[in-house]
Amino acid sequence: MRSGTKVAVVGGVFAVVAGGVGYAGWNLVSAIADGGDGQLSTRSAPGRTGPPDAAETAETADRFLTAWASGEGSAAAQLTNDPVAAEAVLAGYSVSARVTRAEITPGPATGATVPFTVSATVEYEGTSKTWEYASRLTVVRGLSTGRAVVDWDPSVVHPELTEGTSLSTSESTAPPIRAVDRDGVELTAEKFPSLAGILDELRERYGAEAGGTAGVELVLSSDDGSVPDRTLLTLAEGEPGTVPTYLDAGVQAAAEQAVSRYGKASVVAVEPSTGYVRAVANSPAAGFNTALQGGQAPGSTMKIVTAAMMLDRGLVNSADSPVECPPTVVWERTFQNLDKFEVPDATLRTAFARSCNTTFIKPVKPLGDAAGSALGETAARYFGIGKDWQSGVVTRDGSVPASTGSETAASYIGQGRVQMNALNMASIAATVKDGGFRQPVIVPASLDDRPLAVAQRMPGGMAETLRGLMRAGAAPGGTGAEAMAAVGGDKGAKTGSAEVDGQGQSNSWFTAFADDLAAAAVVSAGGHGGDAAGPVVAAVLGAR
Repeated sequence: MRSGTKVAVVGGVFAVVAGGVGYAGWNLVSAIADGGDGQLSTRSAPGRTGPPDAAETAETADRFLTAWASGEGSAAAQLTNDPVAAEAVLAGYSVSARVTRAEITPGPATGATVPFTVSATVEYEGTSKTWEYASRLTVVRGLSTGRAVVDWDPSVVHPELTEGTSLSTSESTAPPIRAVDRDGVELTAEKFPSLAGILDELRERYGAEAGGTAGVELVLSSDDGSVPDRTLLTLAEGEPGTVPTYLDAGVQAAAEQAVSRYGKASVVAVEPSTGYVRAVANSPAAGFNTALQGGQAPGSTMKIVTAAMMLDRGLVNSADSPVECPPTVVWERTFQNLDKFEVPDATLRTAFARSCNTTFIKPVKPLGDAAGSALGETAARYFGIGKDWQSGVVTRDGSVPASTGSETAASYIGQGRVQMNALNMASIAATVKDGGFRQPVIVPASLDDRPLAVAQRMPGGMAETLRGLMRAGAAPGGTGAEAMAAVGGDKGAKTGSAEVDGQGQSNSWFTAFADDLAAAAVVSAGGHGGDAAGPVVAAVLGAR
């Protein structure tokens, strides 16, 4: 790679700038491609094998960046291992994204990867602005030709560009918004990174009704419209309209900080008395919103719903009902407690507090074929699971499908085919605390008159029993006691750990309530529920 080389596109007429001297782009591309004398460079000769060496990496990257900046998208595409896909993306860079000038400055290669920075000018109907970002490319050996080529991926052009997305500059389809929390505090993606995707979605859904005016923007869009547009550059500011939310800036800040300690974690906080979502946070903050849209086995946190089913079907009558907690139980296969512990003379309360797996499997067997659907029916009837929640943004509302055999047994301890996320489990804890399901909402339903899901309120005895079980889980001797020690008020908790195929450590789950706030968290490969997810939930509850 030539030190200090800058590849530039000027006013639609392309040139390469090296040491302050301009050259016609097509001449330089021709010279590099032909080795300067019409002969293919020996460094790129076909028939070679093995990874590209440093010289091949430098030459290939230089040729690709020069061709791209010279406006020769077709020539640049031919220097990749997927010319058809590359040409389409490179063409859109100037045609759709409206880039009229760009300086590309390569940095030192690390192995076969070459980083570079881009300083581009984007113009739209007389309005222009500088767009700066960094990206990288990797050079590989062509499988059929043996030549060194750029390993094509849309992220070469921009790090957020992927297959199924595109860049475009135009007047924005939705005016900007000013999202505010419950107290009128402005919520921004800069201050609360986990809210970036939610704010984009709120803008797309409610921007037009919020009273703002559109600006001019360069956006990243999904081709099928499944993901809200992501603004990468604002050329002309629009006038934002205000969108109220039920989020709480203080609780949100605590949630963001709590999950940031882990590589992959999510947490949601819900107010039991209203169903209002007070916080949503993910680590990493960018990308898929696992907290609201994920689906994973929730482990023993699901025993809250199992206990509700047992009470509803008369398998137990109260928290003091005697139950069995043997080390193992067989239901087509053997299920066991952690380290095969047992609790002699157990009650439902002590078995729940200790998270005894066998207690929540053995009594269900006599239900026979009905056992396969009983858990899902209870989850829907009292907890609203799977009832098409309309929170104001896209969510996944939990799933407890009917099952058979050992899969049924597994579902009663939150494994098998049960799928939940932090929002679902926070709602389950909130439902226990309030005694009835209130569909979680992030923005007022009055903004768009959307219908909210409803569920049957729990019988009083069931609700009080479940609250007692969760209180035992947070009290001394309960699996959630250590994590909840510093949390004050009326509190209850349930831990969970969910095994994942091919993953050495279980996912850590924890859901709890304290006074009028409930929260749930999952930490990928975090181990026991109280070890990782527990402190996350406790930190959020402590911010109430």
